[in-house]
Amino acid sequence: MPKLPECDRCQLYARNPHLICAVHPTGPKTDTCFDFREDPNLKPEELWEPDGASYYNGELILQPRQRWTPEQKLELLDTHPLFTGRCPQCEMTYPQYEMPPVHWDCEECGWMDDSV
Repeated sequence: MPKLPECDRCQLYARNPHLICAVHPTGPKTDTCFDFREDPNLKPEELWEPDGASYYNGELILQPRQRWTPEQKLELLDTHPLFTGRCPQCEMTYPQYEMPPVHWDCEECGWMDDSV
């Protein structure tokens, strides 16, 4: 069995890619370790993330800037043809598509989709 998440905080942890610890060289055989001894000298890991970024699987990922406010997003959900199936200006019904178009311009009244 591989090492446990708490192995990194144990006094017996070898900090070696080929050896887990002195007592359990290949890792404990169960999902808990009765030999675990918390290392009092170990500094706690800092879980800091810069604004606009998050860690996913140990990799720092920058978040895209928000273009719209929450109110604008709700307005888009209430009026955009992708969600309503009709033109927000003249109420013309759009045909149902298996793959929705990128632009939802209305041929009836000339309304143009500028949300993309």
